[in-house]
Amino acid sequence: MFTGLIREMATVKSFANNTLTLQASYRPKMGDSIAINGVCLSVTAISNDGFSVELSPETQGTVALENLKGKVHIEPAMMMGDRFEGHIVQGHVDTVGTITQIKNNGNSYDVFVEIDPKFIAYIVPKGSITIDGVSLTVNEVFESSFRLTIIPITMKETLFGSYQKGTRVNIETDMFARYIDHILQHKKSSLDWNTVNRMSALY
Repeated sequence: MFTGLIREMATVKSFANNTLTLQASYRPKMGDSIAINGVCLSVTAISNDGFSVELSPETQGTVALENLKGKVHIEPAMMMGDRFEGHIVQGHVDTVGTITQIKNNGNSYDVFVEIDPKFIAYIVPKGSITIDGVSLTVNEVFESSFRLTIIPITMKETLFGSYQKGTRVNIETDMFARYIDHILQHKKSSLDWNTVNRMSALY
């Protein structure tokens, strides 16, 4: 589990043969879980100046691979007893969104992100969302997009400062919204099946 608070901006040394190698100050242990741009991955090798992780074919088909260059966000998994900030982040990317507009308001920035409309149900106004591993609050939700407000320090200390119109980002929606939707869908399916059984018994 993660919190969506970025520990460090690591530098990509290489990405080849499913292996992403990073230069970083953080020193993990073999097998540790670490979020790279919001994607939970396992450490497979350690070097003098960083570490490597491996991306499965399924992961590569889900995330914005083009951003695995230059700088990336990293956050190690929480340890028992750590201070809990941000929000509950699993490191499971649901979809990739596209930034359509960045508006400078003087002391903040409005960032608009477009996504597949089927994921909008999991994005809640004033709820939490994870963008490339960064825990943020959703301000407005539209039919196929949403608006975030980013403060200057976030722009300065994260990749948001380099984003522009057309940038694709990894999105993890609200875990509780996904769980509730799954439970309701399951109950609906069970109800429909029970109704069919009762109707069949009448004949």
